[in-house]
Amino acid sequence: MLRRNGLKTFIVNRNTKQKPLVAIGCGGTGGHLYPGLAVADQLLLRGCDVTLLVSAKEVDQQGIKSALGMNVATLPAVGMTRGKLAQFIVGFWKSYRASRKLFGERPPQAVLAMGGFTSAPPVLAGKACGAAGFLHESNTIPGKANRWLAHFVDQAFVGFPTAAGRLHHTNILCTGTPVRPQFQPTDAGSCRMALGLAPDRPLVLVMGGSQGASGINDLLLQALPQLLKAVPNLQFLHITGANDAPKVQAGYHAHQAKAMVRPFLTEMELALGAANVAVSRAGASSLAELAAMRLPSVVIPYPAAADNHQFHNARAYVETGAALLLEQKGATGELLAERIVSVVTNQTAHAEISRALERWHYANAAELIAERMIALMEAMHGGRWKRAASPNESGFRVLQLAVHNP
Repeated sequence: MLRRNGLKTFIVNRNTKQKPLVAIGCGGTGGHLYPGLAVADQLLLRGCDVTLLVSAKEVDQQGIKSALGMNVATLPAVGMTRGKLAQFIVGFWKSYRASRKLFGERPPQAVLAMGGFTSAPPVLAGKACGAAGFLHESNTIPGKANRWLAHFVDQAFVGFPTAAGRLHHTNILCTGTPVRPQFQPTDAGSCRMALGLAPDRPLVLVMGGSQGASGINDLLLQALPQLLKAVPNLQFLHITGANDAPKVQAGYHAHQAKAMVRPFLTEMELALGAANVAVSRAGASSLAELAAMRLPSVVIPYPAAADNHQFHNARAYVETGAALLLEQKGATGELLAERIVSVVTNQTAHAEISRALERWHYANAAELIAERMIALMEAMHGGRWKRAASPNESGFRVLQLAVHNP
């Protein structure tokens, strides 16, 4: 057992020869975490060891349960919000010091930032110990952390081609946003049965991102009477976030609608595979998963997102026929119901949107990022390692994930 800055990590070494280490800052939201996990899996397959650097937020602590074969550390970072500049600066400094101490025990050969408030301190700490620096920007409008970090990294990756012009860097590659390999088109009936839903009834999936969305929850409840009138056998899988589950459950019960309501769901590949249509925010990671599954959606961008980036993400999809847009300002339950019904009851419209989604699915995004990182690591560090002969030859496995002790 190792103790690092109040973290407990249980690791069993299987190979005596140390492999190259890559650290990935990917916490704060599922939109940062899950693409980071997809890249981490590909790095493991290519003979690297991986340390994930995440926040103490519940979404991260739930998500890292699937981080098999990786070391995980929790950083005390705090997001930068209005009126909390002092807290942000203190959290940033603490995270930087924690990263430097962690890297002092074993320096990484590369550090990848996936955006958000947990990603900047590790990149700076990694650069201080000679690591190659990378960032990935998923959104059409780069976030503040990545705009600033672009001046310090060796290579930048972007999910949307339009983001490249908004990052001040000379080495930018459009890779798309990585998704985990389990996200691929599958049999809807089988997914519904696996979730305990009726296999032969159409399904609406309602999700507000990794932390839920009260605006979407309220709109769907307003739309329920019209939806059930138009499609009486409709069923729902509704992921509410932590706070709204009782209210949403009561709403479905009042209308005698068949619904599975969950505050959080880890098996998102089953949820997307089971659905005929999704109602979703327009975070880049959610859109990438919808594209991978070819699932039509009604996207409702989060109106308070920084630089209104979710609207611009959504518009890119809508302009190519890959989604339907409903802006939250001025939205009504009637408008939402009309859009949902237009997809559920019209097979031609459903098929056209599914085909349009193909252009947004970058099937090899995670692999491409991993390969580019390794190539630059080898160039910078003289190729002083050999890749693993087999994906099963991982240098260690985590018996218990790191836990945060304030």
